[in-house]
Amino acid sequence: MTPPWPHWKAAVMDGDSDFQVPLSIEGLSFFYGKRRVLTDVSFEVPKGAVTVLLGPNGAGKSTLFGLITGLLAAQEGDLRIFGRSRARDGAGVLASLGMVFQQPTLDLDLSVDQNLAYFAGLRGLSPSETAAGVRRELERFELWDRRGEAVRQLNGGHRRRVEIARACLDAPPILVLDEPTVGLDIPTRRALVADLHTRAKDDGTAILWATHLVDEVWPGDRLVVLHEGGVRAAGSLEEVLAASGETELEAAFDKLTATAQAA
Repeated sequence: MTPPWPHWKAAVMDGDSDFQVPLSIEGLSFFYGKRRVLTDVSFEVPKGAVTVLLGPNGAGKSTLFGLITGLLAAQEGDLRIFGRSRARDGAGVLASLGMVFQQPTLDLDLSVDQNLAYFAGLRGLSPSETAAGVRRELERFELWDRRGEAVRQLNGGHRRRVEIARACLDAPPILVLDEPTVGLDIPTRRALVADLHTRAKDDGTAILWATHLVDEVWPGDRLVVLHEGGVRAAGSLEEVLAASGETELEAAFDKLTATAQAA
């Protein structure tokens, strides 16, 4: 599916050799004062696939997402979006990203429509582009009939759907989500995970999904296991299992994220 909006295409098409690597993380390290929270983190997020950043609470996932989304400035290393360097080319390279943060960011007193329209304005969408994107995304999540309701009238699962819809209004080629299913019931979590996999498969979206829940991993996903600020394993499910010496992901995750006990 060809993304409908043109404003990010220059970034995507800036070099055919890099077109198949939407997002590359290259040796990122980060310190809060003297405390190191990320150490030489490197991996790639390919087109048309879900890459699951899997790690326990406190592993450094949110800090890494802060670096990816520009909320934090990299101290060591770099990230590249379709081959363009964040450090060299500046914040403009982030235009290809759609972002969903762990903490809710909707205005509860505005309607669903108003929240989406405000965001569309920030992204520079025209009125016709906004109308088309809002309808497409809300119908996808079966929320079209509730577009005039204040967000505070929605339950947690519906609010999350609105946040994902907002991030996808301009069909970004890269979508990054930081623990978006925290606090949701199991059926809602499953529905959101299924939607993200559909976007990757059908639309070719490169998706980076941070979670600490192994049941959100599907066969065929790429995995990056993060623990204590470092990558413990990365690759396909089979490669991660091989790296751990286990045959089930839950056991592999427990082994890879085990903290060495003091002697």
